[in-house]
Amino acid sequence: MDSIANKKEHIVKNKDTNKLVDDLNLDQIELKGFARSISEIEWLLLLIVLLYYMSPNADIASPSALLICMELFGAFILGFHYVNFNLPHFKWKLAVETWVMILFISVVVWNTGSVDSPLLNLYLLVIISSSITLGKAITIAEIVLISAVYILLASRAGIEYSLVEYTEFLIFFLPFMLVAYITTMLAADVNYGKQMFKTLSETDETTGLLNKRSFSPMLHKATEIAMQYSQPLSAMMIDADNLKQVNDTYGHKAGDKLILTIASTLKDCLRTSDIICRYGGDEFVALLPQLPSERAIETAERLRSAIENTSFDVDGQRITTTVSIGIATCPDEVHIAEELLEKADETLYESKKAGRNVVISYAKLNPESSAKDIIEQREFGLRSSDFS
Repeated sequence: MDSIANKKEHIVKNKDTNKLVDDLNLDQIELKGFARSISEIEWLLLLIVLLYYMSPNADIASPSALLICMELFGAFILGFHYVNFNLPHFKWKLAVETWVMILFISVVVWNTGSVDSPLLNLYLLVIISSSITLGKAITIAEIVLISAVYILLASRAGIEYSLVEYTEFLIFFLPFMLVAYITTMLAADVNYGKQMFKTLSETDETTGLLNKRSFSPMLHKATEIAMQYSQPLSAMMIDADNLKQVNDTYGHKAGDKLILTIASTLKDCLRTSDIICRYGGDEFVALLPQLPSERAIETAERLRSAIENTSFDVDGQRITTTVSIGIATCPDEVHIAEELLEKADETLYESKKAGRNVVISYAKLNPESSAKDIIEQREFGLRSSDFS
């Protein structure tokens, strides 16, 4: 019973952690901000039309139809933004809102003077919203639609397009196109800067590997998948044995080269599906999905040997290095996914004590626990041969 209670407690903790990771999802934060901005633009649009409707000199073809249209648009805003408020945000939802705004403005313009309506420039609100949030392609499509609506309204008003009227049409829409172009370009520059900032904030400057900040959500996701599907997940803690000595003897330039050499060897020896992170000054972490303990040890030994046999040159001096590696595997050796890195760190400490340039797995430190996990693994129908 205690075991079941503990498992339930860890499942709850895992869900809370995953919720925190989801809340920190940058894309969702951005889309939530866009949705909030478009909501404010929609209320502003509705307010402008309402003020015009209440104006004593307003020229409205069908006041009742315009009032119903405003009520429907207000209901749409309430339903789209404030019902199921916590649902995830998607770009297609933003696109739907801009198309509905075009429909609403078109009905308003048709009721307030057609092509001579004083509210015709409200289309600019849609174009600006689309340029910032949806990009160039959808913005162009919406400009084409607005142009088609304008031509339709003009034809219903009895306007026949000659060369003069066509030129006036182009002149009228030139500000729309300029606004769309400038806003799209500014949005593209902002997005480029944001992507650059995101890359810099999530990667280690020296090695280009993931840093600790960006590694944490990947660790939570990998452990969640491993526990959900009863798949093995191995973690390697890797520590450079002689970084301080190299720094003291040859300088920090040599130390940086040592770190780069280890990072390059990690990329060469591990799979593309493995997750590699520079965890600290001379410490690296590698997550190995769907790799049981035995194969993780083989991989770690291959990595250790490759680094031991690699050297680099600093001012004519050949410098070598070695690494100590600690391994833990869930569920082979570790019951609780959240403790995976903690146990790998314990084994790394033991490999340092054992003389360095050594690979040690958590099973060697806790053979009884490992045997118990292997029995549980068989109950789940998992075999090491399934992953070979």
